[in-house]
Order: sequence, then C-alpha cells, then structure tokens
Amino acid sequence: MRYILALDQGTTSSRALLFDEEGAIRAVAQREFDQIFPQSGWVEHDPEQIVSSQIAVALEALAKAQARRNDVVAIGIANQRETTIVWNRETGVPVHNAIVWQDRRTADFCEQLRSQGHAPLIQQSTGLLIDAYFAASKILWILENVSGARTLAEQGKLAFGTVDTWLLWRLTNGRIHATDVSNASRTMLFNIHSGEWDRELLNLFRIPPSMMPEVRPSNGIFGEVTALGLEGIPIAGIAGDQQAALFGQHCTVPGLTKNTYGTGCFMLQNTGARAVDSENRLVTTIAWKIGDRTEYALEGSVFVGGAVVQWLRDGLGLIRKSEDVEVLAKSVPDNGGVYFVPAFVGLGAPHWDSYARGSIFGLTRGTTAGHLARAAVESIAYQVADLFDAMRKDSGNAVQEIRVDGGAAANDSLMQFQADILGVPVVRPAITETTAFGAAHLAALAMGLWPRDLDRDATTRRFEPEMRASEARALRDRWQEAVSRTKNWHTAS
Repeated sequence: MRYILALDQGTTSSRALLFDEEGAIRAVAQREFDQIFPQSGWVEHDPEQIVSSQIAVALEALAKAQARRNDVVAIGIANQRETTIVWNRETGVPVHNAIVWQDRRTADFCEQLRSQGHAPLIQQSTGLLIDAYFAASKILWILENVSGARTLAEQGKLAFGTVDTWLLWRLTNGRIHATDVSNASRTMLFNIHSGEWDRELLNLFRIPPSMMPEVRPSNGIFGEVTALGLEGIPIAGIAGDQQAALFGQHCTVPGLTKNTYGTGCFMLQNTGARAVDSENRLVTTIAWKIGDRTEYALEGSVFVGGAVVQWLRDGLGLIRKSEDVEVLAKSVPDNGGVYFVPAFVGLGAPHWDSYARGSIFGLTRGTTAGHLARAAVESIAYQVADLFDAMRKDSGNAVQEIRVDGGAAANDSLMQFQADILGVPVVRPAITETTAFGAAHLAALAMGLWPRDLDRDATTRRFEPEMRASEARALRDRWQEAVSRTKNWHTAS
C-alpha cells in the first residue's frame, strides 16, 4: 500500500492524516498546543511546539495504520495562514513567539497606513485590505520590538516564514527556505499579478528582502524530510489551509464556493485565471499554482467561528466538550432574543474593525445557558451570511450552493440554520477533512499518484432552506443591529 501523508497544521492543534491510494483516510492523529495571550488582543504560539506536535502526530498516524516510512510516497502540508515566525538562519532559533493571524497588536500601525493613503497601492498589488490580520505588520513589529532583531535582519541573518515555511525549514534541517504562492499571497508583501515579492511594499514595511522565502508553485517537490522517523519522504504539496480546502472540495471551476468552519470561518470562491477586484471589502487571493497556471479566489474571513464554542467550553465552562454545544443549543426553541457578536479580536470581513469587541445583547432574567449556546452557534452562521452577501455582489455570480467543511460543519442544527438564513442549499461531503485532503491531493498530483479529478466517496448531505425569507431577513436585521453596537468599542472613552 502506498500512502500520502497530510500535515494539517491549524490554529489550535496539529493534525496528521494518512490517505491511501484511493484517497481514503486510513489514520488520523491530533494534538492540541498552547494558546498564549500576553495582552488583550495579542495571540501567540510557541514555534517549537508547532514543530514537535506536528512531527509527533505524523509518527502517530503512521503507527496507527501500521505503515512504514517507505510506504509514504509524499507529504502535503496545509497550514494556518498569516501567522508569522522570524528565526535566526544560523541557529534556527526563533527570535520571538509566532504572532498568530488573530493577533491585533499592530492595528494602530495599520490605521496609520490607511490614513497615509497606502491602501490603494496595497490592494492593487496584493489584493488585500490593510489589516493587522496579515503578516507584513507582524514582521515589522518583531523587527522593531525584539532586541537586536533589526541589526540581525540587516545583516541577512534572519528568516521570515508563515507556518508552512517554518515547518519546511525544520523538516529539511534548514536546507529549504520556501513557501508556495497561496501562502505568499497572505503576507501583504506579494504581488499576486507578477508572482514576486513587491520591493515597494518591502520598503514601506522596512523589511529586508533577504528575510523572504523563495516562492514556488503549490505542488512539486520542495525537499526531502530529515526528521527522525520521516527521513527521505518528499514534501510535494503546500497550500494555505483555506486554499487547500477549496481544492479539496473540488471547487476548481469559477463560481464554485466553499466555507470552512474552523477556529475562524473562511469563504472562498474560485474565480479562475482572473483576479477579481473586490468592491465589498473582501480580499483577492491566489488559490493555487499548478504547473504554470495560477488560479485566484475571492475570500472573506471571519476571525472567530468555532472559537466561540471553545470560549463557551474553556472561558465559561458551559460545556465539557465542544460537541456538547449542539445539545445545549437545542434545549431551547429559539435564541430568546439573545444575540452574541464574538468580536474577541475585532471583526473581519466585510467589516474590518480591529476595535470591535465581543458583545452579548438581549439578556433577561429568563436567559439560560441554552440561549447563550444557541446565540453563540447562530453567530457563526450570521457572520458567514455577511460574507455570502459580499461575495455575491463582487462576483456577480448567482451562487447555487455552498460547500462546507471543518469541525463545526458536523453540527446539523448549525448547517440547517445556515441554509435557512442564506436561502441556498448547504452541501456537506461525507468526509469533511477537505483541508487535509486538498494538501494530500496537491502532493499526490506532483508524484503522479492521483488524477486531478480523483472521485472519492461522493455521498453528501444537502441542507435545503426551510425558513420563510421574511423571517430570515428579520433575524439578520437584528444581527446587524447588534454588530453595529460592537464597533469601535475598544477606543470608546
């Protein structure tokens, strides 16, 4: 048996999935790692934990399937995007913790860039809106705030990478400093039209070009692993987790749209070889590059999706396991007038408000834990609906369905509510591990193991809209009112 090993490095855990020659999952292993919150709005990870946990689950998955290293044809990597790591090239040691995509410490600096009129240049080159979400301002923060970092960077001794690049560096013992186009397009430093690092933007952010990784297509052999137990396996596919999920959902035709329900929520629509400019505060991003063909996508990002359920579990103790939220939410017939805007780290698309903060509205003496759980779950669907509206306006496409994946996509009540307020069917595949599958598929293509149109188990579940349009509109109007009251909270006197 020949296998493809997918490394799915996420925001709260590292996972490894082993796929066989038919594209079926043969083993899964997962390990959570620490979330570090140094200050309000700051989120960090330990880069060493990211590597150690990812190698550990890779070995665990092989052991579960009783597979040997030589049985693995290739590795594909999907990773949390925008999370920023800077390390010393000579020692391989990070100069600071990884600054996570959710982190808002550079919000004020990004606001300065907007006020100075840099937004048109950045959007034209990178397809992105100026925001602390992306990597550029995080790199600058490290260079300006870590003792000695600026000097080392000017001497060419520091390397930058998103998580894929960091894993690639460590798995190849520092031999390969590279990324793929999908991850490069999330830095706010990469020209998505020329396919090169933008020198003008590097100068704007005062980042030495020597820090930047080589940019390659999303499939092809990046290098061979030297890590103990995985030696000699080629890494043959890399994509940011959301682009990997788009590929894994077979959204390879313009107009096809998916939404992933993870720590955040991410809606992407394939736009083919054309980079569509957004007029509704979405971003234009590279989906992937296979061979010489680059394909693009429109994307909207929700910063707190499934993470709101984790907060109910870890912050409030309302549930013991994340899966318990569905039962608790169904213990009440409706939300009881409670609306929960989980803007813990600001609001993402289409609002882009770094200063919004989480808020709960409509509490009464009759409010129960069930109402809070229901409002939290519904907040995920409302945020996705905001993205959906912007996506339809930008693309001009009459979206016929939304393909869904991710942990929260297993929640039947959420998926039905999502279909109800969108007014279009929500389609869930039988196997929702589409991020890992997309990364594995890219690697398998590079090795000639799977065809581009590999047909896995096509069994799906469709959630058809059941709610009256007028009722859905009334619920969403109330949601919009709640959102409006969360904005600019952090700067309010």
